[in-house]
Amino acid sequence: MTDQRTTVLGYPRIGPDRELKKAVEAYWAGRLDAAGLEQAGRELRERTWSELRDAGLTDIPSNTFSFYDQMLDTSVMIGAVPARFAELDGLDRYFAMARGTRGIAPLEMTKWFDTNYHYLVPEVGPQTRFRLTWDKPLAEYGQARELGIETRPVLVGPLTYLLLAKSADPAFAPLRLLDDLLDVYAELLERLATAGVTEVQLDEPALAADRSAEELKALARAYEHLGGLSHRPRLLVATYFGEIGAALPVLAATRVEAVGLDFVAGPGNLAAVASTPGMAAKSVVAGVVNGRNVWRTELPGALSTCAALLGLAGEVVISTSCSLMHVPLDVERETAVPEGLAFARQKVAEVVAIGRAMREGPGAVVPAVPVRAPVDGRMRARLAALGEGTTRAAYAERAVIQRASLGLPPLPTTTIGSFPQTDAVRRARADLREGRIDRAGYEAAMRAEIDSVIALQEDIGLDVLVHGEPERNDMVQYFAEQLDGYAATEHGWVQSYGTRCVRPPILFGDVARPEPMTVGWAVYAQSRTGRPVKGMLTGPVTMLAWSFVREDQPLSETARQVALALRDEIRDLEAAGIRIIQVDEPALRELLPLRAAGHAAYLAWAVAAFRLATSGVSDSTQIHTHMCYSEFGEIIGAIGDLDADVTSVEAARSGMELLEDLRAAGYTRGIGPGVYDIHSPRVPETDEIERALRLAVRAVEPERLWVNPDCGLKTRGYAETEASLRNMVAAARKVRAL
Repeated sequence: MTDQRTTVLGYPRIGPDRELKKAVEAYWAGRLDAAGLEQAGRELRERTWSELRDAGLTDIPSNTFSFYDQMLDTSVMIGAVPARFAELDGLDRYFAMARGTRGIAPLEMTKWFDTNYHYLVPEVGPQTRFRLTWDKPLAEYGQARELGIETRPVLVGPLTYLLLAKSADPAFAPLRLLDDLLDVYAELLERLATAGVTEVQLDEPALAADRSAEELKALARAYEHLGGLSHRPRLLVATYFGEIGAALPVLAATRVEAVGLDFVAGPGNLAAVASTPGMAAKSVVAGVVNGRNVWRTELPGALSTCAALLGLAGEVVISTSCSLMHVPLDVERETAVPEGLAFARQKVAEVVAIGRAMREGPGAVVPAVPVRAPVDGRMRARLAALGEGTTRAAYAERAVIQRASLGLPPLPTTTIGSFPQTDAVRRARADLREGRIDRAGYEAAMRAEIDSVIALQEDIGLDVLVHGEPERNDMVQYFAEQLDGYAATEHGWVQSYGTRCVRPPILFGDVARPEPMTVGWAVYAQSRTGRPVKGMLTGPVTMLAWSFVREDQPLSETARQVALALRDEIRDLEAAGIRIIQVDEPALRELLPLRAAGHAAYLAWAVAAFRLATSGVSDSTQIHTHMCYSEFGEIIGAIGDLDADVTSVEAARSGMELLEDLRAAGYTRGIGPGVYDIHSPRVPETDEIERALRLAVRAVEPERLWVNPDCGLKTRGYAETEASLRNMVAAARKVRAL
């Protein structure tokens, strides 16, 4: 073999120092005009293409850049813009669809399959008329070509787009719009071919989930249509995050030239290629370098997979398992992380190295030395002795005790936990890190912020308060920095949604809690008020989901280790007089396997980990949990099985639809459906929140209903936060009086 193709399915787009975030937020604040924002995007794209070319990739993707989200880009590109945005245009319309305006609600937001990336859900219906209205893929291809770089434009596949779309009419299936959408895709492919594009990547990650016979027929229809175009580029249909299953024979029977498969999350894909007639005539883009985690690739194993494919496929292209947007950019910038890591730049080098070994032989790659994870024997012995650790009474008994103890009114009002992180708070944290203030000075600044947050909540009239979390940089990283077995990065930023970036910690060894993590702050906050203050923790599943986790033991074992550390923290909070403790699990749905066959086993250990963490307290201590920005229908039963006394959930953008599902599932515990969306800067009016509460009261008995925003308030400003919460409290009081 003399010419081995290598590629990646996508690349981080935020920039080495979050240049995208800074430019977009400057545009929102009026410090940067539209031309300046476009120039910032242009520079980021050119940097990426040049970097991938210089790294030695033969095939470079384009149209993976976005100012906010690739699904939003697709909606705008094909004219799927809801009528309420019709009076806006350009960037104003684009960002209004993402964030809303004072008078216009944004699109719903939810998780991208089983990742922590959030996408904007397309809204379509019988009235939707697709048309090509934005030439973004063409423009970005042309920009790269000006640099002398040929690229492969990447599009969200038509089937995945419609399967993820929603209609306001529950009787309308978005897939009915497939033929109309295919006409637009056909037009775009023909225009790309005319511009000189030789290959296009159509991402169909929906194929890694269970698909019905009707959906598989739609897949066949889609790619028979697009494959049959007389003037088009080569088509690469890429799926990732799992095994392709029954969709592979469907694609193999069409005229698409290449299929991208994930051999990391979907090891069974190798046998699927071997058993599928027609694959010998296709190119297989072999995802053998993990695009989701940060550990070095075991190169001999990856090379073995690629070698096995040589006899099964017409061509093998070496690739990452999915886009590298899910990992940080460069491990070489880090100074205090464990050995054995590879971020995006290093993973590109691994792809190139495997390609070289495919040309020159296995001796061209040097296997990485395995890294042993630190073991904590004392923690493991404690876990073995605890077993499941569940000791609390039934919920009905606890509820009576808690109502008498807490004395809260019907429809108690609260928030999810965090309050806005001001420039002063961030400056104090930076000053401590850089040595400009000592620990005592930092803690004094945080106590002053807590004083302000408590006073504000009392003035607003909230019933259950929070301390606002000013000392926390992130809901996972904060705890990871205090737990053994975790490491934090300095520059390991990953996009979560829009301009929201996080630095997922790295879980590399056994987890243990050396000392209390939150007790001092919670006790101080409680000392400033006579109203109950919630203790705030992040649950074991979310601590795993939003970290880069060790791969040398089952997730279930790692979850139990984190749960034990949280169990100790919860017991210390209770002993210190904190009567309400919230253990957030926003990622419970996120880690759910994409195929139903894996659901029961996952939910069993996920629920067990939560209950291990929370069941060591008395019946009078009220345990809350919080979940947000996921489709919860498939875990309705598990929400009850967690046995939390109160569950708060995202509900505003989805119109309280989850409550009917909970009622149908027989959920009988406390519930706090989010009554307004915190990911939008708009301030909801009192009447709007009152309408949401009236919907909620129809589905939930008032004595079980709590009133809260969708999520934490960290990313909002104080002016909008205060106005929104005052309207929320006023609405709750009006509904109480009915």
